[in-house]
Amino acid sequence: MFRPILLLLPLLFTLFGFRPASAVEAARVPPDAQAIDLTRWVEKYSNQGDRIQVSTAPGPDGIVRRIEIHARNAGAHPSWIVFALTNDTDEQMERLIVAPHFRMAGSGVIWPDLGSERITEITASQGIPPEKEDVDDADVFRVTLDPGATVTYVAELKTPRLPQLYLWESDAYKDKTTELTLYKGIVIGIAGLLALFLTVVFVVKGAVIFPAAAALAWAVLAYVSIDFGFWSKVFGTQVEADRIWRAGAETVLAATMVVFLFAYLNLGRWHVRASHVAGVWLAFLTALVGLAVYNAPVAAGIARISLASTAGVGFVLVIYLATHGVERAVMLIPTWLLLVVWVVAAGFIVNGSIANDLAAPALLGGLVLIVMLIGFTVMQSAFAGGGGHGAISDVERKALALTGANDIIYDWDVVNDRIYVSPEIEEQLGVRRGDLEGPASSWLSLLHPLERDRYRACLDTVLQQRRGRIAQDFRFHASDGQYFWFRLRARPVVGPDGEVVRLVGTLTDVTDQKNAFERLLHDAVHDNLTGLPNREIFYDRLETALLQAESDADNRPNVLCVDIDSFSRIVRTVGASAGDSVLLTVARRLGRLLQTRDTLARISGDTFAVILAAEATTEQIVHLADRIRRSVSIPITFASREIPLGVSIGVALFDPQWHPKGEEMLRDAEIAMRFAKREGGGRVEVFRPSMRAQGANRRAMEGELRRALDSDEIKLFFQPIVRLDDRTVAGFEALLRWEHPRLGRIDASEFFPLAEESGLIVDIGLFAIQRAARELAAWQKALDVDPPFFACVDISSRKILRHDLLADVKNVLSRINILPGSLKLGLSEALVMENPEYAAQILGRLKELGAGLTLTRFGSGYSSLAYLQRFPLDIIRIDRGLAPQDPVTNRAAMLRSLVTLAHDFGMEAITEGAENESDVIEFSQIGCEYALGFAFGPPLSAAEARKLVGAAAEPAT
Repeated sequence: MFRPILLLLPLLFTLFGFRPASAVEAARVPPDAQAIDLTRWVEKYSNQGDRIQVSTAPGPDGIVRRIEIHARNAGAHPSWIVFALTNDTDEQMERLIVAPHFRMAGSGVIWPDLGSERITEITASQGIPPEKEDVDDADVFRVTLDPGATVTYVAELKTPRLPQLYLWESDAYKDKTTELTLYKGIVIGIAGLLALFLTVVFVVKGAVIFPAAAALAWAVLAYVSIDFGFWSKVFGTQVEADRIWRAGAETVLAATMVVFLFAYLNLGRWHVRASHVAGVWLAFLTALVGLAVYNAPVAAGIARISLASTAGVGFVLVIYLATHGVERAVMLIPTWLLLVVWVVAAGFIVNGSIANDLAAPALLGGLVLIVMLIGFTVMQSAFAGGGGHGAISDVERKALALTGANDIIYDWDVVNDRIYVSPEIEEQLGVRRGDLEGPASSWLSLLHPLERDRYRACLDTVLQQRRGRIAQDFRFHASDGQYFWFRLRARPVVGPDGEVVRLVGTLTDVTDQKNAFERLLHDAVHDNLTGLPNREIFYDRLETALLQAESDADNRPNVLCVDIDSFSRIVRTVGASAGDSVLLTVARRLGRLLQTRDTLARISGDTFAVILAAEATTEQIVHLADRIRRSVSIPITFASREIPLGVSIGVALFDPQWHPKGEEMLRDAEIAMRFAKREGGGRVEVFRPSMRAQGANRRAMEGELRRALDSDEIKLFFQPIVRLDDRTVAGFEALLRWEHPRLGRIDASEFFPLAEESGLIVDIGLFAIQRAARELAAWQKALDVDPPFFACVDISSRKILRHDLLADVKNVLSRINILPGSLKLGLSEALVMENPEYAAQILGRLKELGAGLTLTRFGSGYSSLAYLQRFPLDIIRIDRGLAPQDPVTNRAAMLRSLVTLAHDFGMEAITEGAENESDVIEFSQIGCEYALGFAFGPPLSAAEARKLVGAAAEPAT
């Protein structure tokens, strides 16, 4: 009657949440076996809740029973293991089930297992319950197996990981523990003596490599002590605390290895970046020590990777320096090679490839041996050949220092009035040997006339005071006529009678220092190209002239500001050398037209300023300014090439009410000069007060434009580019707009001239490239089409083309994941043809970086077909000026010829100006691939463009 109930038990267990396990295979326990690895007989269970039902291993009678085990804590969800042992002998057996807390073998590199209590308790299916032994470094349970019995054991695990489970015979386990304890004690003793010895040597010797080696030895000692369990015995730490100590010790070991390598090889003197790399590395490892408190496995994993990296990188450095003749590196090769072998072996062990129980103790013993070899290497390096280096006398040391400093000995025998100097100064001055050895007065003829009295006064003062020091610079006349500066440092030697008997010191050649100092003084107030005064000295002289004007009504200073027209174009087209020649020519021409009382200065790159003190009336000043304009505007010839010149001149007339300070007067002259440039250049403008207001408005607008970039007022809009054969969106043209908080939306054509003049065009251009690349990445990620979406960004400024464009594009393409050639940079036909050779080089480099290239406004200028064929272009954009219908011109024929030309050169064509459906049909019939215009809608915001292509998510920054 119970058989049906037994058959229904599995179903009932399942309905009520119980999951009975299948019967386990029993492991036979031979009576003579000292240790049995139970790993292959262990079955592991997880997610069983707080109780587990298992089927026992079949006993001698073949009956399989079911047992239910409850977790120690109700509601817990521990992991379980089940295994069975069979005693088929006639004697009762006692064995030990051992699960070590920490096992290096198989612990892993990433998130390593740093040890823990493994088994909470073990329950036997029958017989005597297992008894837990008090062992510090393992969970040990004593089990008793009756004769002929098969016992199933269910163990509740403390952690999901169980690296090892052994069944030991009691005496064998005791013998093994005793042997390992003796071995561990020997290794710890050697490591401790080595650390203590290196510390003592550091205190005695003081070399920098000894504290590094001592720190490494102490770190190894701490690591070995923790790993061998000696640390927990001394300090009474728990298993969980040992995990933190073990992770911290591994981190400190990795850090001290970096410190030793850096100090021993003296990497700081080879390159300053080595110090930076080592410092960052050490700071990172130091932070890992703090991380070990919160997440020990992560800290230990990073430390192990760092230790392996140090060994590998260090071996490469050692070999490199050894091949370059560094003796220390040669001496370290055997030890570091052994360290690399140790790291490889450690990798096999922690990954579980080598799982022998003796592997970990042997590995730690090898680490101590390596540190011992490092200590021997350090001792050999520090004390090699050091037998007699410390035995020199103080006099010898000073003589060696004097020789090393390359100073000239100066010795005046006061009693005999005879000077002795080293022969080097006589060779330098070009005089005969012995000419400087004579009475002190004989030196007066060689000294500069302005310094003879000072030389006499120095000597007389020392003789009278009988104390003090001389530290003076003197100029000596050489035989070839030039002067050399020498610094005399000397002190008196007083005899028994209190009188000075000698004056002994050195002479040091400081000519280079004096010349450098004079050059610095000159360069501080002069332009280093033209030699003219700079802005600072110009302000000083203008302030002086204004002060004189307050007391002298006839002294009325006026200011001219002269700026070269199109100077940047001259530099771009002809070169920087031609630009320097232009500046020098302009400076000479200006200097010839000015009077002695006038001041000419170069205040910026191509801008000169003049203080006129000789001309009194306004007519004379304007007449002189016009003469300057006409004289400077004469073309010059450079390398058989004629360079046209022109200047814009601003005049600020003296007015105490408007110009109380020199800075304001020069500023007004600059305002007038800018007005002259705005009127086309090559003219003279006299400052009027109304110009200030206009200049202020422009400066205010420039300031707002600068803030617009930072406050995200510059927006990028996207005009769809449609593929004509299927009317699908192929890409977008990026358009810049300024969302001004007061003036509303401003087109790029309105604020680009201001950005070009102020230099902000470079930042705005880079902003457009970066933002377009981000949006392009979002489109391509959302919709994988072939060919992929592309984005066109116009490079409309010469400054952008010149200013690190290659570096900026490379940086964008390396950080943002877009398909090669899909970010197309557009350069106008006029911009490219200004300097075709330079443009060909830049375009080629951009193509190599992975950018696409588009020639914009094609057909609006006069391109050379020879150059056009050399440019690595992808697309030609036909200018919208050719697109409107013209009753006189056959537009279709013109467009067809341009499209055919693009196809012949292996390029595609985009036609701008598609305003209606008839334009689209016509462009398609002439063979154009793409069209752009309001027929496909107005420009879209970034969000609208993403929605159009199906990219709902924001682009990644």
